[in-house]
Amino acid sequence: MRDRLADALYAAGWSTIRRMPEPAAQALGRRVADSAWRRRGAGVLRLEANLARVVPGAGPEELRELTRAGMRSYLRYWMETFRLPAWSTERIKGAFQTQDFEHLTDAIDGDRGVILALPHMANWDLAGAWLVTALGAEFGTVAERVKPERLYDRFVAYREALGMEVLPHTGGASFGRLARRLRAGGLVCLVADRDLSASGVDVTFFGETARMPGGPALLAQQTGAMLLPVSLWYDEPPVMRGRILPPVPVPETGTRAERTAVMTQALADHFAAGIAAHPQDWHMLQPLWPADVARHAAAAGGGGRGGSGRGGGTA
Repeated sequence: MRDRLADALYAAGWSTIRRMPEPAAQALGRRVADSAWRRRGAGVLRLEANLARVVPGAGPEELRELTRAGMRSYLRYWMETFRLPAWSTERIKGAFQTQDFEHLTDAIDGDRGVILALPHMANWDLAGAWLVTALGAEFGTVAERVKPERLYDRFVAYREALGMEVLPHTGGASFGRLARRLRAGGLVCLVADRDLSASGVDVTFFGETARMPGGPALLAQQTGAMLLPVSLWYDEPPVMRGRILPPVPVPETGTRAERTAVMTQALADHFAAGIAAHPQDWHMLQPLWPADVARHAAAAGGGGRGGSGRGGGTA
């Protein structure tokens, strides 16, 4: 029943909110965010606990206000997601501005293949739509298999309509298809701040051990593609901003596992810098650090890691 309700709510969002006047949709998003923030449910409390690690010096009131801003940012993502399929080409082009864009264009011109790795910040779907629209650069990505299956299918159809090739997170076939795209000089985009496989790479993240996926680093080693970290954040509507950072190099020495660990730590450091600069735009409403994951699983009766709520994923 809960899965059917979730699917119905998302379907209503895509069919109804996309038709609303934009100011009305923005106001609705703020009201929903503030209502959820006041109720202090599990997702809001988890976001607040995660942000407490990002801003360790914040007092209780400051942390609550930061969490409120985080929920407003999160609902802005959803309002944009529901409306993005109806946006014009010009609207998409004007909705995103990025700094240090030459890191991407230089990499594309080099014909080596490019991996863009980013955390759950702002609206990566909008950034992807901008890549397709402004550059004509179609790309491959992966998506977490959320439940119910119909909801997963909705996310896949939504992203494919924006010009992305969407592969399921589970299974080794996705890695192979991404690798083939990269060897052909193509582009891959991966949300890579949360391990969904329970077999990720240990990194130091905001002073504690966390686990992040090794897929981006492994793909770069296996294919020779350039690995570029990305940071996204929101400005005042209707603009989102981003920064493309210099490529993460493949270490010259070490085993594959050792090289993967070094590269994944470099990604974690870049992610942490971007999140610390714009903490309200980090949409992490799930447990990330292993101690939190264990407590969450115990509270859920050993029910596993849980869904992302955004249909995103990593390799």
